[in-house]
Amino acid sequence: MSVLCQAASVAGAVVLAAVVAPAPSSAADQVKTANGVVEGTLSKDTGIRMFRGVPFAKPPVGDLRWKPPQPVESWEGVRPAAGFGPRCMQQPLFGDMNFRSDGMGEDCLYLNIWTPAKSAEEGLPVLVYFFGGGFQAGDGSEPRYDGESMATKGIVTVTVNYRLGIFGFYVHPELTAESTHKASGNYGLLDQSAAIQWVHANIAAFGGDPAKITIAGESAGSASVSAQMVTPLAKDLIAGAIGESGAFIGRGLGPQSLPEREKDGAAFAKDLGDKSLADLRAMSAEDILAAVAKGNPYRFGATIDGYSLPKEPAEIFASGDQARVPLLAGWNSEEMTWLFLMGPQPLTQETFAAKLKELYGDRGEAAAKLYAGSTQDELVQAATDLAGDRFIAFSTWKWLELHGATGGQPTFRYFFERPRPAMVPEMGDAVPGLAGGVMKKSESKMPPMPPAKGAVHSAEIEYAMGNLSTNKVYAWTPDDDKVSEVMQAYFANFIKTGDPNGEGLPKWQPANSGDVVQVMHIGIATRTEPDKYRARYLFLDSAPSK
Repeated sequence: MSVLCQAASVAGAVVLAAVVAPAPSSAADQVKTANGVVEGTLSKDTGIRMFRGVPFAKPPVGDLRWKPPQPVESWEGVRPAAGFGPRCMQQPLFGDMNFRSDGMGEDCLYLNIWTPAKSAEEGLPVLVYFFGGGFQAGDGSEPRYDGESMATKGIVTVTVNYRLGIFGFYVHPELTAESTHKASGNYGLLDQSAAIQWVHANIAAFGGDPAKITIAGESAGSASVSAQMVTPLAKDLIAGAIGESGAFIGRGLGPQSLPEREKDGAAFAKDLGDKSLADLRAMSAEDILAAVAKGNPYRFGATIDGYSLPKEPAEIFASGDQARVPLLAGWNSEEMTWLFLMGPQPLTQETFAAKLKELYGDRGEAAAKLYAGSTQDELVQAATDLAGDRFIAFSTWKWLELHGATGGQPTFRYFFERPRPAMVPEMGDAVPGLAGGVMKKSESKMPPMPPAKGAVHSAEIEYAMGNLSTNKVYAWTPDDDKVSEVMQAYFANFIKTGDPNGEGLPKWQPANSGDVVQVMHIGIATRTEPDKYRARYLFLDSAPSK
């Protein structure tokens, strides 16, 4: 089936689902979707109805490997939805991931729903959340993304699985040739679009309003939000967007061109013994994953395929052709360690100056004025800031800037600065890992990370989603609970109204209003401040870099 026909069949399923009226449930935990009845569970503590492992697309196995997601096949009777489905194929890359999924496999296109609604007539706002993990790992079952807490705020909350790594982003000349659109790759992004379509068509049966869907995510999930804002497959179905550290703009997670990805995909097949596409589809998922594990685990990522991503996302945002919806986005105070920048070199005034010259050539001195430090502590902070900016903060800043200028809607920018507390004594052998992760010291092959002074990458997730209690690694304090209450309230208000402001919260001014960009600093002393680092990002925006 051509990509065009596939898209049409998915769209057809959406239209069909939209006209199927929800049938009266025989039980409080049964809901009729377009494809059949699902039976979830009821939380005794909160009264939230939970539906886990609900399929939103046909399993992408066999000949459907490396094809866009296909519509779900209908079923007879009642389908149990009490447990999470399998997570998508992935390597164990990050020590902070804790899965509740039913194993791992290619049959993984499932979503999970938490709803406070007692009937299909309530029309509540909807949150669709995409997990992070560099497009290589992660799962909608992770406790930090659990939707029960957000559902208690009056929001139907959904987490989504999408294909990862080589299974979600493999590009090959034969895949491009078999596509009517001459596009390959981005299957993980197509999964996300299909999930949004499914939610738009079915969420009313769970008490949600399909006209009030806010999409959100962290890291790769945040970049996914920026992608869904520009793809023609989903951008007209969303009412708001939340991004936590990451966008498909500039360096880092940004997509590459189709020819670049095709070249790399062909090289991978050649390394396996000149395998054809048919050969690759015949291989077991485990053998493919093992082959990937021998090289760069981050090798396969998003592509400017001309279909799901018609152009560079930055170009689409600059032209105003994205979803014109309110955007709330930001990043953390310590997104990356300075070791990411300096590698094995010691950090001194001389080595840092040399690194800036290496990265920015004759503009290295200009960079040194923006990332400056006269003492060792100040130098560490400067190098940490530059590492975090290059890793993910700049792309998020640029996303906000572009959308704020062309989107016709308010943008709200935050800076999360609450460091995690100490680990609980029971963790024993655990030490901080790269990008917010945790690892066993005895098993780690990485150099020890310096102690974090700020909020590391991914640290805000549990605060924003109201899930501190699900993370047993850290000794949370009443101060952490207060920060979480404020951050979750901002997010919940935004999901409901497109504006994070509400009673009892510090006033949050849109970043794209007034003469001075205002930033909400979220921490013990949550408050707005004028942007202090704009010169850094303007420099990174204009300076060519390695």
